[in-house]
Order: sequence, then C-alpha cells, then structure tokens
Amino acid sequence: MQIARRMAEAGCQLGPDEIVVTSGCQEALVLSLRTVAQPGDVIAIESPTFYGILQAIESQGMRALEIATDPDTGMAPASLARALKQWPIKACVMMPNFGNPLGHLTPEPRKAELVGLLQAHGVALIEDDVYGELAFDHQRPWAAKAYDGQGEVLYCGSFSKTLGSGLRLGWAAPGRYRERFTYLKYASSQATPTLTTLAVADYLERGGYERFLHATQRRYRLQVRRVIEAVGCHFPAGTRVTRPGGGFVVWVQLPKTEADALVLQERALAAGISIAPGPMFSSHGGYRYCLRLNCALPWSPQTEAALATLGRLAGEQSG
Repeated sequence: MQIARRMAEAGCQLGPDEIVVTSGCQEALVLSLRTVAQPGDVIAIESPTFYGILQAIESQGMRALEIATDPDTGMAPASLARALKQWPIKACVMMPNFGNPLGHLTPEPRKAELVGLLQAHGVALIEDDVYGELAFDHQRPWAAKAYDGQGEVLYCGSFSKTLGSGLRLGWAAPGRYRERFTYLKYASSQATPTLTTLAVADYLERGGYERFLHATQRRYRLQVRRVIEAVGCHFPAGTRVTRPGGGFVVWVQLPKTEADALVLQERALAAGISIAPGPMFSSHGGYRYCLRLNCALPWSPQTEAALATLGRLAGEQSG
C-alpha cells in the first residue's frame, strides 16, 4: 500500500496488487528482462548507461544496443526510431529521471513520445527509476510509466538510493506482465525478507520517510554542487561536467580524446582514489575520455583533496 502511494506521486495510479516487492532494483531489472526477452534478444539501452544494466543484460545472454542519449534530456527519440526500424529490438531499458551516469532528466513530453514509440513497435519498456525521488527542488518528476496506457512498461524502483543500499528492498510494477514476472520471482527467490519490508512500510506510514527524503535531497544538492565546483577548479581547462537536477552522480568529459580514463583509474587507485571510468558504462568500451564521479559521500577536506589530486592526474595525462 505504501509503495502504491509513492507511485501516485510519480503519476502512476496503481493498486497494491499490481506491485511486486523484490530484493533491490537489480533483481527487478533482471526479472523484467527475463519476463519479456530471451537469450540472444536485442535490448536497447541509453548510451552511456549504468553498468549494472549492462551486467543484467549480459548475464541473461542478451545483446545491448546503445541509443544516442542527450546529457540533459535523455534518450533521443529519433535515434530510437531508426534503431527500431533496423534491429529486432525486444525491449528497451532506460533511466529517464536523473539517470546514471549522465544525471539527465527526460522532459515529460519526451517520456510520452518514447513510450508511444515503443508501444507502436510492440516493444516493452523497462524503466529504472531509482533516482526519481532525489530531485533537488523536491519536485518529483513523473515516471515514464505514467504515460503507459497498455501495461507495456515494467517499472523498477528501490529504496537503495534514499534509505540505504543495505536494505536491498526494491519493487516492480510489471503491468500486463505481472503474472509471468511473479512466477519468475517465486522460482528464483520465492520472497523478499518480510521483516525488512514491514519495517520500511511502518516507517513510510508514520511519515518519517518524507522528512528523511527532504534532508537527503538537500544534502545531495549541496554535495553535487561542491563536486562540480571542485572539478572546475582543479581539472584541466576544457573539462566538461554535467549539472544534474537530482541524484548524486556527475559525468566528466576530459578535454582531449587522447586522455584515457582507464589509465587515470589506475593512477587514481594508486593514490587511494576510486572513480568509475567511462568504458564501464558502454557495451563496446566507449567513452574512454570520460568518467563518472559519485557525490554521495559527505563533503570533507579529504574529499576536496582527492578531487584536487584527481584533477592533477588528469592534467598530467592530457597535457
């Protein structure tokens, strides 16, 4: 019931019986893929996309097809339309609300357009919306599923990015695929731990979650801003960085294509700094001069010093 109420804020009018609780969003993604596709099928994805999505597709023996994605507005409908004509796409996976790693927010008209385009071709949409509740202005954007009139969108959500990743509590709203999804959930893990589920439900019902969420949004807004400022201060001239309106990741593009994020990762690790290089977010190892920075850790002098070191290393590489 509590999840259904939160889904209403995302523009989705769903009953409790339309929601399946899962062990985190990753399980919801994998089960969604298994529900609508088979090994060998082509799955359209944003480019770049979260490496967990790539792992989920690969683990099921499916093939990822990257679709051009704007750093501000998300997947390009024109690029998706061309791909749908050229490839036997079975499903599409996207993160329209503050997606990882770009932090993009797909405008509402574009969400509706993408949903309609996929439905016109009989292609299911698997929506990963784990960052949807982390808008810096507290205005929760609608899910793509809000524009689904045929039950073709399999929505995947989680409390991992708000309450805590250790809970491993997610959910899916699989639309018309609910029966198949539920069967696969039972066959793979039967159920999600009841105690955790009841504890979170009670927390939501008492109103604690809403207060915690607002504090989290403010904290991430501040931390993302500070990371962006540090990149501008310490990284080489010409570095470009996204400015998301929610979530807690930023995408950094180094100024010269000679830069290699994999080499930078090795040098950063030697200095005790962890980054996610661009090739992790591509099915074919692209974006070698890009990297993703996670801004979720509380800001501290150590964080700024690490970014200064990372910027120096990037400057040495591309200089």
